[in-house]
Amino acid sequence: MKKINLAIVGATGMVGRTFLKVLEERNLPIDNFYIFASKKSAGKKIKFMKKEYVVEELTEEIFNRGIDIALFSAGGEVSRKYAPIAAACGCIVIDNSSAFRMEAGVPLVVPEVNAKDIKWHNGIISNPNCSTIQAVAALKPLHDKYTIKRVVYSTYQAVSGAGALAVEDLLEGTNKVFLHQITKNCIPQIDVFEENGYTKEENKMINETRKILNLPDLKVTATTVRIPVVTSHSESINVEFEKSFELLELVEILKNSQGIIVEDDVQKNIYPMPINAEGKDEVFIGRIRRDFSLESGLNMWVVSDNLRKGAATNAVQIAEEIIREGLV
Repeated sequence: MKKINLAIVGATGMVGRTFLKVLEERNLPIDNFYIFASKKSAGKKIKFMKKEYVVEELTEEIFNRGIDIALFSAGGEVSRKYAPIAAACGCIVIDNSSAFRMEAGVPLVVPEVNAKDIKWHNGIISNPNCSTIQAVAALKPLHDKYTIKRVVYSTYQAVSGAGALAVEDLLEGTNKVFLHQITKNCIPQIDVFEENGYTKEENKMINETRKILNLPDLKVTATTVRIPVVTSHSESINVEFEKSFELLELVEILKNSQGIIVEDDVQKNIYPMPINAEGKDEVFIGRIRRDFSLESGLNMWVVSDNLRKGAATNAVQIAEEIIREGLV
């Protein structure tokens, strides 16, 4: 496999540090490795693959050194400015922010779901929202068989999705990030409210699901809630299908789907929980049962580590696909 030159933009944040961990575990064929960050972080030393690297200041000129792939996780403002510059230098940017997700010319990719979309990139590929990634991983194999008619999301999202200071809010009882106390509480607001009464997070899930599944008219709604858990998002997903289904067959489809682990034995009180998903890359599905209020309805409980599959691992999987397909 061809060796690549790879850069990380924003390696000192929670997702950035997870990038480093996942890259080490998956052992990508890296030749030259670079770490870029703000002026404030420049000069810091970071250990990666038993070597020490000095963090370089992110500037407009820095990508002109034959970088093949850059993993961005430094926020939307940084991505909007520097991702097009990197792409113009021949670098493929995999961006973890929301900056380009809904742009028509930018693929929004979950490799288990729509890896084929990587091929039509124009230099930038977007990593979806963490809550969307695990949802579409569960939905896609079922849509292929039964055709989804409508989806209702209810999410229970970990505080790490809001960054390191949000984790401090939970562990120390502070209010550095959240508008309300998160300790011993649930907050039915993630991100700001928009004109339609939904939060930005809810609208992300709705719009990103449609784009990834290539179902622009899909009926989908969402309520997203922050809960006092450090890592791993949980989701209750209600699905209505066009076609009828046999439950045992449906469960077998999920069991045989890439990146999914079914944990569903209610007789033994076995079902996915965030504490067990932490540190893992799979999407865990349980509580799989009919919705008897619909002719062809389903309820399922979906859990995944939001820092890994919901961010870093998904981005690294995209990079692996790029290398595998010889796109660099």
